[in-house]
Amino acid sequence: MSTELPKIIMVDDVSFTLISTKERLKQQYDIYPAQTVEILFEMLENVFPDLILLDINMPEVDGYEAIKRLKDDPAYKDIPVVFLTARNDKHSIKKGMKLGAADFVIKPFNDNELIKCIDHQLAPGSINAVIPVILAVDDNTSILQAVNSMLEDSYKVYTLPEPEKLQTLLQHITPDLFILDCNMPVLNGFELVPIIRDIPDHEETPIVFLTSDGTPDNVFVATNLGASGFIVKPIDKDILREKVASYLADFMIRRRVRTSV
Repeated sequence: MSTELPKIIMVDDVSFTLISTKERLKQQYDIYPAQTVEILFEMLENVFPDLILLDINMPEVDGYEAIKRLKDDPAYKDIPVVFLTARNDKHSIKKGMKLGAADFVIKPFNDNELIKCIDHQLAPGSINAVIPVILAVDDNTSILQAVNSMLEDSYKVYTLPEPEKLQTLLQHITPDLFILDCNMPVLNGFELVPIIRDIPDHEETPIVFLTSDGTPDNVFVATNLGASGFIVKPIDKDILREKVASYLADFMIRRRVRTSV
């Protein structure tokens, strides 16, 4: 009895890249090549893929416009999209993440690296697949609701009003970024940082402080503890989204460099 392979649509304007990638990965996936974005959407009428591999630099319609169209369509918005591109600068990665990209792999790519990335996105029950996970910790539930509403369209957001329960929650989820208030009862944000850093998966995970007490002393302490940034309340949606995307892009670049070495 044969097992059906995961279906992947790969979009790239270079025919050699399509042919060679399909040949290299034919044992793992059923790859449908599309040389333009228009062919992608024509193909989607008959094939519903488990994942889409998408180049950025393409004539007529580029990868950014393609993912925007995908995420704006209720029929396709939940399909994970991985950028497979030669562009590895922070601006390109940040822009892709803001548009809803699940991950990126840099050309020329290693087969095992690409397979690992795809399998992570396709893993059943994986809460980290498809979109990055954000954990916001603040004793003010109104702030948590605001953060959730500002980020939930692009990220999987978890909120925690009781900081003392952080370690228990981290047994069940693996955030890609933390948002911490400074002043909280029982455990404040500064005290939470070393707890987070002592967990093997989170030595370098971005930590952003979100607080109304943005004094130079607090910024200094947060930076020395290894925080990525500082956002002062009241929350500005555009600033929050911009900084979250930027810190996640930095983190993904570092992670990709480590795994490709």
